[in-house]
Amino acid sequence: MHSHGPHPTRRGWATAPTIARVDVIRVKGGARLAGDVMVGGAKNSALKLMAVALLAEGRSVVANVPRITDIAIMAEVLRRLGCDVTLDGTEAVIDVPAEPGSEADYDLVRRLRASICVLGPLLARRGYVRVALPGGDMIGSRGLDMHVSGLARMGAEISGEHGFVIASAPGGLHGAKIWLDFPSVGATENILMAAVLAKGVTEIDNAAREPEIVDICEMLNAMGARIEGAGTSTLVIEGVPGPLKPVRHTTVGDRIVGGTWAYAAVMTRGDVTVRGVRPEFLDIALDKLATAGATIEPGDNCFRVRTSERPRGVDIVTLPYPGFATDLLPMALGLASVAEGSSLITENIFDGRFMFVNEMVRLGADIRTDGHHAVVNGRDRLSGAPVRATDIRAGAGLVIAGLCADGVTEVGEVHHIDRGYPDFVADLARLGVEVERTDVPEPTFDF
Repeated sequence: MHSHGPHPTRRGWATAPTIARVDVIRVKGGARLAGDVMVGGAKNSALKLMAVALLAEGRSVVANVPRITDIAIMAEVLRRLGCDVTLDGTEAVIDVPAEPGSEADYDLVRRLRASICVLGPLLARRGYVRVALPGGDMIGSRGLDMHVSGLARMGAEISGEHGFVIASAPGGLHGAKIWLDFPSVGATENILMAAVLAKGVTEIDNAAREPEIVDICEMLNAMGARIEGAGTSTLVIEGVPGPLKPVRHTTVGDRIVGGTWAYAAVMTRGDVTVRGVRPEFLDIALDKLATAGATIEPGDNCFRVRTSERPRGVDIVTLPYPGFATDLLPMALGLASVAEGSSLITENIFDGRFMFVNEMVRLGADIRTDGHHAVVNGRDRLSGAPVRATDIRAGAGLVIAGLCADGVTEVGEVHHIDRGYPDFVADLARLGVEVERTDVPEPTFDF
């Protein structure tokens, strides 16, 4: 028997779409950036400094934290561990109990990969910790194997089950000599935070040298830890019996945000003074801008970048610090896209960094990628188009590329940008850009 009613599998096809609204940033091309911009604390430092606070009972204050979503998520991670956390303007006030919790759940860890950095301090304080694996990594994957092997050398017993890393140190942690295959920032941080309360001396060779690592070492030493070699590739940590004492610490300025403004200034033939970042943290990035034809004037915790000429093409290779930062790769590609001549950009750190090249091509950029390399032939102007951010830095890079495009560029998925740039639209407007953030309707179909 055939039924004469509507076909059940087709129900809903004819219904009107429901309208969701999504945030976009719209910029008008042709702006020349000019003025001063203030950069806040480094996201990659502030998140880890909040975890450092776990090592001391009592009230620690991390000052100069950026007002971004990731900080709010990290505050919630710490609250679930029993801390009382208040975010007040640019300060995170963290009251740590005598016995912090020892479990970080997946619902928060999956939203903030950096929350894996509670592993080291909790293992040191509690002797047991259970942390969800970020983004479904399994033990032994590139993500966590160096964290795990380093802590194991210090006497931790580590296993993985049901999507969690479980680490315990029944006999306490002890000093060890640890060689990292790659100068991983995350592994350096976790091992460092665990080692400060371990028995004996821990030496980390091929350690990460980022300014954010130096920042963590300075806060730990102020709390009573004994760390030497911060900023070099060998960290020597003499374990102390504890307890460490809570402190107030000011986060170092965000060199990636500072670098973003520097590249934007040169791409738009502008004149921008960046405040709140030490220029020596951006030595290579600023040197590349000088090679491209810009004038760089370093100052005390600030620098000025200016040019009135079209930039020249420069070749750039990303490497661990003090090399050219992978997080500035989208800005390097943007610069190359509007420079005279061709540039070769090589990415050595992050496999997915070229994902946004397709979006740059939509803006008229002439970019060809082959594995780790991108060959970019500069164009005098790009052309405005709707594009979407694929990650924090790509999002900022696309907005800035839009400044060098004819017409209007609309960048979607801007929640990515919010994770790294607290006042991006307001800062652009202050520097002379016609920019707006607005929500636009996005049709979604009811099937």
